[in-house]
Amino acid sequence: MKCTTKRPGFECSFMTKKGCAFPGGVCFEIIDKCEGCARVVTTEAGKFCSVYPHPEMKWRRGVCNFATHVHPEVAKDESGKKINPLKAAKRAARRR
Repeated sequence: MKCTTKRPGFECSFMTKKGCAFPGGVCFEIIDKCEGCARVVTTEAGKFCSVYPHPEMKWRRGVCNFATHVHPEVAKDESGKKINPLKAAKRAARRR
């Protein structure tokens, strides 16, 4: 349904016929860590995430899983080659 609170006219999965179903009833503005993400939507009320209504909660335990501007570091061994995570897990399990 279309949002009627802070992002009028945008599609929102939390909107119902009774209003916003997200706890608090409104979307929260993005935080500094969200700057540069492709999912940021700018409206008259401010900048909001198009996927999740409370961006600060997504960043609380580390990197947001919806972030398009942050890429995880690739693990490398001593020789500088990339490590296959499945093989590394199997090696670690064998050493136990």
